[in-house]
Amino acid sequence: MATLESACQYADDVVSGEVVAGKWVIQACKRFLKDLETHTFDVEKAQRILDFFPDFIRHVKGKLAGQPYELSDWEAFILINLFGFVDENGKRRFRTAYVEVARKNSKSTFCSGIALFMTAFDMEGGAEVYSAATTRDQARIVFGDAQNMVSKSAPLKKVFGVHKLNIHHMKSASKFEPLSSDAQTLDGLNIHCGIMDEVHAHKTREVWDVVETATGAREQPLILAITTAGFNKQGIGYEQREYVSKVLDGVVDDDTYFGIIFTIDEDDDPFDESVWVKANPNLGRSKKLDDMQRLAKKAQEMPAARNNFLTKHLNVWVNAETAWLDMVRWEKLPERGSVEHLKTLPCYIGMDLANKLDVAAVVAAFPDSNKIHFLCKFYLPENTIFAKSRTIGNMYDTWAKQGYLTLTDGDIIDHEYIEQDIREMLNHFDVQAVGFDPWGSTQMSIRLAEEGAPMVEIPQTVKNLSESMKEVEAKVISGELHKDKNPMMDWMASNIVVKLDRNENYFPNKEHPDNKIDGMVALFMAVNRILTDDGISLDDFLSDSITIEGF
Repeated sequence: MATLESACQYADDVVSGEVVAGKWVIQACKRFLKDLETHTFDVEKAQRILDFFPDFIRHVKGKLAGQPYELSDWEAFILINLFGFVDENGKRRFRTAYVEVARKNSKSTFCSGIALFMTAFDMEGGAEVYSAATTRDQARIVFGDAQNMVSKSAPLKKVFGVHKLNIHHMKSASKFEPLSSDAQTLDGLNIHCGIMDEVHAHKTREVWDVVETATGAREQPLILAITTAGFNKQGIGYEQREYVSKVLDGVVDDDTYFGIIFTIDEDDDPFDESVWVKANPNLGRSKKLDDMQRLAKKAQEMPAARNNFLTKHLNVWVNAETAWLDMVRWEKLPERGSVEHLKTLPCYIGMDLANKLDVAAVVAAFPDSNKIHFLCKFYLPENTIFAKSRTIGNMYDTWAKQGYLTLTDGDIIDHEYIEQDIREMLNHFDVQAVGFDPWGSTQMSIRLAEEGAPMVEIPQTVKNLSESMKEVEAKVISGELHKDKNPMMDWMASNIVVKLDRNENYFPNKEHPDNKIDGMVALFMAVNRILTDDGISLDDFLSDSITIEGF
């Protein structure tokens, strides 16, 4: 049974290494121990929430259904942070909390208990508590657990009235309800507590912004986001996660924001059973070891299952459910050789210029014995940069300022910028072939060909890309791909998902229009020329191009 003493001891044990924990949990515990010396901690309020759970809350599922909810030390640690620390007025210090933990660690039941406490036991008249999500079904998970808790707890039956979509406390005129973006209206809310379940699934900021704005009239509101990791790194969930990591690292000073992230560390082997507890603090209780072993075996045998295992059970964020590359390996790839070294090697260039309104990419690949070096260049019309989502626009703006992205004038890609860069590559490197997709780049390719550039048409088909994708994948696994130091290319590599046909041929794809992959496609085109090195003659190319254009 968790107590105030055991919750504090948990922090000591994590910091000392007696309890196995990841980086962010260690940081959260260090923050707590430091805050005990510098902030006001109300022992009575902390004890009150700890007593509430076993006294009032009952398990609603599994073999423990109907039994008192005995808090784990890590759960008690979160609660004493949220409810024990107060400001100079004696009001709750933390107004926003972000808790990230893998599946099957009782987070929905935990949240339901907090919601019921906030409805009737937080000394707030007319409290409005909501389980908020993007869909009705998701919003009802925490709310539904709370309904079952009331039905299984005699003390709670005396406190609450329950209707289909409403739990109310008559004495204080308070209520707890599910809330979703597809509700008839999100106006007029006066929120005391908003439970944001599985915030990783929120594709927009709509619900978050509504809840955040609607807490303004309350003296000590609480927004609690609790989630597993996900696949959308451009969403509000990952935005909050990134903010929390900065708070825990001490980069951002925010005394009102509590955060804790249960996940494995970057250098951990995801198939090492000893690290699983970092993401699963309830391992051996609600999370079964044999289930983890079964899922890990499946992830090892089936690449498509790997990312699901990483996100849902080890709390590792990835960009797509069926992501192709092992990004841990990608990130560890050696950096490409110097320009002077690349000048001694044959050069093969790939261009992906399909959409004049969006990102264009040029990648030069250099075979070097068993290794392949590459360098990359990206282009985007300057006037379209903030026509994207705010997050994507900010990313592009940052990369442009850092020199990783060239912004061309106007609303469409100015191919003169790209032509000039190709000409510079032709002057500096031993260029064997410049591969291009005829869609969107024929005119530029004709001009370059007339100047003597070895242009080779490479339509973006399974036939042309499958083997080069497999070659790139093999080079990533072996560490023989030496990459350009470019965060935009790293991002595109993480966006690649693979379509497999019945013959297990590869074709690159993406799960969302904003998840660009142009740089990787250009790399595949360049590697295609390395593998084949049998392009058509210049005369043939010019003849074919003229036919295509109808001259």
